[in-house]
Amino acid sequence: MNKLAILYQAQLPPVKDGVQKPMKPGGYSDSGADIAFELLENNIDVVTPVKNPNQNNDKDWVFPDTVKGIELALQKDAKIFWLNTVLYQHHTIENYLDKELEIVGQTPEMVDVFDDKMFTNSLLKSNNIPIPKNELITIENYKSLSLELEFPLVLKPIRGRGSQGVTKIDNRNELKENLTKIFSEKSYGNAAYVEQYLNGQEITITVMPQGNYVINNNEEYFNRPWCLPAVKRFNHNDGIAPYNGIVAVMENSEVLSDDELQTTEIQEVYEHCVKSAELIEIKAPIRIDCRANEQGKYFLFDLNMKPNMTGPSRPHRKKQDSLSLLSARKIGWDYFDLLNNILNQKWKASR
Repeated sequence: MNKLAILYQAQLPPVKDGVQKPMKPGGYSDSGADIAFELLENNIDVVTPVKNPNQNNDKDWVFPDTVKGIELALQKDAKIFWLNTVLYQHHTIENYLDKELEIVGQTPEMVDVFDDKMFTNSLLKSNNIPIPKNELITIENYKSLSLELEFPLVLKPIRGRGSQGVTKIDNRNELKENLTKIFSEKSYGNAAYVEQYLNGQEITITVMPQGNYVINNNEEYFNRPWCLPAVKRFNHNDGIAPYNGIVAVMENSEVLSDDELQTTEIQEVYEHCVKSAELIEIKAPIRIDCRANEQGKYFLFDLNMKPNMTGPSRPHRKKQDSLSLLSARKIGWDYFDLLNNILNQKWKASR
């Protein structure tokens, strides 16, 4: 196999719809280093920015997603790029997509389109995929709001990361206070939306792209996207699952039991997740958050185009299973199996 370089988020995404997407310092360098370390340990040819990377120093293992970082990886003969970063239209990597490179990750343009939650909701709804009822709120209309939805509601930014900026709202005063705050801070732009709060179980589903996979030492070809086993979330903070940068997912998540996985409701939501993944033509895993109503019917409420891929590869990172890894363990995969199967879905970037 060709040499592999892993990119992390080193540059701010452009302002889009009045929103500057949040950026973690060294965004995803921790998970990128987890990935690089695990693959190297298993004899995959990973190139690193420094000759003898220190296992405690994340940035020794990953390249910044800048011109300088990508050029350095190319100088080290990288031919495969794992885009473990925030993607968007006109991302620097787009300038290199005609260089016969192979890519692990989504196409930047596609991520840009589907990061808009209102656009994605509209697409899913028009394809009969169940989503919670929602309404758009803008800076112009929020003070004289006549909502059709009943409280409690969930307030969300249109472009955001995970559960950042997501708040459960119990009454009109709370809604106005929160809207005033987010519009005055300008952290999420001039629009937000509310959706009905569903009080049933919350699950998250990792959807893998179609392709060849190795499961229990057998090679299987999937001609459609397919779902890893659903993971349930618990220990919510006022009805909202905490951002995983704050609480390790192993402390508030577990794979559903065999009996739960066989229920009609879960099989139905799998089909909706697969259909969603087909609509957006995924090239790498995505993660879809779903929640049930009182009758147990699941609704899709968040499509995450870049699931976290942290893992317990380095000694000081032993409790860093991501939601996707928790899910993968249920089908017999360890961290390397998950990463290697993702790597096998790499696509050719030549135009």
